[in-house]
Amino acid sequence: MRSAMDKGRGHARESSGQAKHAAGKMAETKNMEAEGRTQETKGEGHKAMGKEKDAAKKPAHH
Repeated sequence: MRSAMDKGRGHARESSGQAKHAAGKMAETKNMEAEGRTQETKGEGHKAMGKEKDAAKKPAHH
């Protein structure tokens, strides 16, 4: 369950970051653009963490 929450948060944060990044780029606001990129990266991290949790739940095949 936690892995689904992490992936969901990751998608939301990444989408929000992409929007902020694009808005900052259009408005030529470097600070907002950088914040957007940072938020995207955090979202990618959350998604990766969720995927790792899913992988840890699956039994290993030998």
